[in-house]
Amino acid sequence: MASRSAATTSVVSARGSEYAVLLRRVRQAGLLERQLGYYLRKIAVIAAALVAGWTAFFLVGDSWWQLSIAAFLAVLFAQIAFLGHDAGHRQIFGTRRANYLFGVIAGNLGIGLSIGWWTSNHNRHHAHPNTEGADPDVSGILAHSEDRAQTSTGIRRLIFRHQAWLFFPMLFLEAASLHYSSVRAVLRWAIPNRVWEGVLLAAHAAGYLAATFLVLSPAKAVAFIVVQQGLFGFYMGCTFAPNHKGMEVLEEGDATDFLRRQVLTSRNVRGSRLVDAALGGLNYQIEHHLFPSMPRPNLCRAQPLVVEFCTEIGLPYCQTSLLDSYAQALVHLHAVGKFTRPLPLVAPGESG
Repeated sequence: MASRSAATTSVVSARGSEYAVLLRRVRQAGLLERQLGYYLRKIAVIAAALVAGWTAFFLVGDSWWQLSIAAFLAVLFAQIAFLGHDAGHRQIFGTRRANYLFGVIAGNLGIGLSIGWWTSNHNRHHAHPNTEGADPDVSGILAHSEDRAQTSTGIRRLIFRHQAWLFFPMLFLEAASLHYSSVRAVLRWAIPNRVWEGVLLAAHAAGYLAATFLVLSPAKAVAFIVVQQGLFGFYMGCTFAPNHKGMEVLEEGDATDFLRRQVLTSRNVRGSRLVDAALGGLNYQIEHHLFPSMPRPNLCRAQPLVVEFCTEIGLPYCQTSLLDSYAQALVHLHAVGKFTRPLPLVAPGESG
């Protein structure tokens, strides 16, 4: 190993950065090449399942059995979101336009999420993962660092203090948050094709609400929407949770190099066919962050190369089981939550 490490150091100094060396190895292995056949098969299967799900919805009619269909559609919406994610990273097709067109159809029209908003937001996350003030994913409703917890006020302070206990319950609101962010972005952000995106978001909302309230009684329609959207958000949140929570949090302006920034802030979940499918390939988070445009089926093939290279240069590589990843995330959130300032005590008789 020592000779291999010395050889790597020599190559790095002669031909560029450490990341450049790893990138060359990945390219030489053909792992950045498009996998259109894989995606066409997956799109066909998911599209067929979506048609079957909505067909069953109309055939079952005004029945409480619709809640089981709501759960089925929640899973399908998440799988469509994974495809939109891949299109946003240009993993599917060879051109930006083709990936964008698929993204607006799958995202805006299919599940009611703006691909333009998501791409802008997610690219900032990829550029500065787990970085205070730069990564939008650590600037939301949870505190990921002691500094943020200590400076919290109002309702945020209360949430931060109990965030480990609130985390999974709050995931049921994730879909509502994603829809709200999509609509807000289309109305206020200078995203490309905002009118086109807005029209498709409106078409999704009109079709979704019309179908539920025309087929179901008002009570059943509301229950269907709550279950379908709640489980959709919960599923999405459970796929995001293992990726970065509990990993290193960087200060604003941190100058860590790209390779270390991506590896040290990311966590992998051990894969299998079931795990890979359920998490949309995001369980290979380190490889995905290092090579965002790498097609999903190639991530597992890239992992041994990345593990080997990290070993060569002495860079820690985090991988664990799915359940342990949740445990690590919750332990971190609980530890950070302790740094919130306690609520001020009001003496008896004093007004608040």
